[in-house]
Amino acid sequence: MYTLFTGLYKQWTQKEEFYVIILGLDNAGKTTLLEKIKSIFLGVPGLPPEKIGPTVGLNMGKVDIASTRLTFWDLGGQRELHSIWSKYYSECHAIVFVVDACDRERLEEVKTSFESVITNDEVEGVPVLMLANKQDVPSAMRMHEIKEVFNPIAVQLGAKDSKVLGVSALKGDGVKDAVDWLFVRLQRNKVNRPPVFTA
Repeated sequence: MYTLFTGLYKQWTQKEEFYVIILGLDNAGKTTLLEKIKSIFLGVPGLPPEKIGPTVGLNMGKVDIASTRLTFWDLGGQRELHSIWSKYYSECHAIVFVVDACDRERLEEVKTSFESVITNDEVEGVPVLMLANKQDVPSAMRMHEIKEVFNPIAVQLGAKDSKVLGVSALKGDGVKDAVDWLFVRLQRNKVNRPPVFTA
């Protein structure tokens, strides 16, 4: 009888957990985004921007929405770290690709990196959210400019669920909308990428 109750309790209390990887070039604002997500959804102050340094390896954050846990893996964006990105593809349930909308000079490098991510066989069927960050800066590329550059690549996504959104990770503008979009797509995509279960 104890075993039955233990099993039922475990079933009722466990959460669906989805892994979301945050990718992009260095200085795109990935860690700032993760800190803002934690701040919005956990109600705790994130690291102040001046204390956020370049990610070497991995930063992680977890937020719960209803009975679902989203675990974010913020991976380093320096060129020499791009080779480790693919090690996370098979386990991830969604990809967030952050673009520094102020950095026009590295746009070609961003395109190449993004294309190498979305054409990898291991991300087949995974929702992809591109965030044009730093929209609070007057000189930032606007959404129509970003879409013009990345729409030709997006055609390669085929059946993947994808979206481009403008955000300011620093101020938080658009961040909740981005996570809400992810949450809905993760729920829809459970057949292709089932969640893991955690207590």
